[in-house]
Amino acid sequence: MHFLSARDMAEKIRRRELSPVEVVEAHLRRATELQPKLNAFVHLAHDEARAQARSAEAAVLRGEPLGALHGVPVSVKSCIDVAGWRCPAGSALRKEYVPQQDAVLVARLRAAGAILVSSTNTPEFLMAYETNNSVHGRTSNPWDLSRSAGGSSGGEAAAIASGCSAGGIGSDGGGSVRVPAHFCGICGLKPTPGRIAATGHFPAGAGAFPWLGVVGPMARTVGDLRLLLGAIAGPDAGDSCSVGVPLRRAEDGPQRGARIGVLECDALGAVSSETRAAVEHAAQALEDQGMVVEPIRLTGLDRAIALWWYFFGPVIGHLVRGSVAGQEAELSPMLREYLEVAAGEPEVTLDAFLAACTERDSVRAEIVRQTEDVPVLLAPVCAAPAFRHGEGSWRPGAGSSYRETMRHSQWLNLAGLPGVAVPAGVSAEGLPIGVQVIGRPFEEERILGVAERIEDAMGGPRRPPE
Repeated sequence: MHFLSARDMAEKIRRRELSPVEVVEAHLRRATELQPKLNAFVHLAHDEARAQARSAEAAVLRGEPLGALHGVPVSVKSCIDVAGWRCPAGSALRKEYVPQQDAVLVARLRAAGAILVSSTNTPEFLMAYETNNSVHGRTSNPWDLSRSAGGSSGGEAAAIASGCSAGGIGSDGGGSVRVPAHFCGICGLKPTPGRIAATGHFPAGAGAFPWLGVVGPMARTVGDLRLLLGAIAGPDAGDSCSVGVPLRRAEDGPQRGARIGVLECDALGAVSSETRAAVEHAAQALEDQGMVVEPIRLTGLDRAIALWWYFFGPVIGHLVRGSVAGQEAELSPMLREYLEVAAGEPEVTLDAFLAACTERDSVRAEIVRQTEDVPVLLAPVCAAPAFRHGEGSWRPGAGSSYRETMRHSQWLNLAGLPGVAVPAGVSAEGLPIGVQVIGRPFEEERILGVAERIEDAMGGPRRPPE
């Protein structure tokens, strides 16, 4: 039951082959059993989820209209507001914060019939690619407990990969959905900014940054990403970037002759041989299905990466330092490291900030124009499979320096392009390796179709060892 797709689970509930009560109880029990090993959860909603499951079961028995996720247990990252649940975003400074109302996407999940069973762990203020903090501790990878589950949606990825929830929601400002999905062997979608309203997410996507960070679905299958996207997509007044672009119906998939570009760019840096082999395997699978797969080089990615760090490092670091002034002793070591590295950059001035905003728009336009004839790109998610706990660092030259190993994901956030991570290989040590399918703005349906072709060719989702 724990490894059914969300789509199959919902269908079995509709046909009365599964009970929402037994489904939710089984997932709560599994989460409780695995929490000492994985430490994926900040909150497990035992009583609330059971009450919702009883109501969901009664609705089935009464023959009421059912939503697409009716009775399906889902989780959310603990930086997203759920009424009555603590929402700490990994920080001692927020450990007592309890929102009074649901984030917009949480309300939409409930409206689709989903049952929220848990919230999941993050690094402090979401500012690392490893999930560890001073309040809730470290989250481990279900494939190898000595490895990181990634960040900042690492708790979410570990929960879904291990069968503790059928799917959920993370957020992504530089790979924070896609990297944990890659590390833990699941799927994750970074949508175009505005496709899913981020109202109720911390930090708020307001001011100059609504295009940088987005919320997005995570699941074990691409079909479940599509299902979750359908439930939560849409605009909201609280998100200044959100737009009402309607979801297109799922097609049969990419047609024969569709052009796929395998991204090549020296600015992105080297990847492990196993990572390169996974991309080549995925490319060959698409070519075998009749698509035209060819190498493509994009200009401007070096500037995109540099600009991403300018906004994510010096600018956001400046804002964070101001918000925690006088409380530095309560910060986690990982957040302190980020702030120290960001503070080592040239001082942020108004002139430099305005120039960077202008250049960002110019670089984005240059990248998007280059994809007009090749609207889907294939690339690594990052340079290697999951690193060991403690190996990740913001410091340049470190063994798993985020600035060097995560570039393959970071530039998409600067350019505002959608990307989906899908498993495509396994390392010699048995660790999952994902690849990234990248598209043009608001063409999530297209890249999900390509990712589904890769998933099918790879034999579907795999389960981590017990």
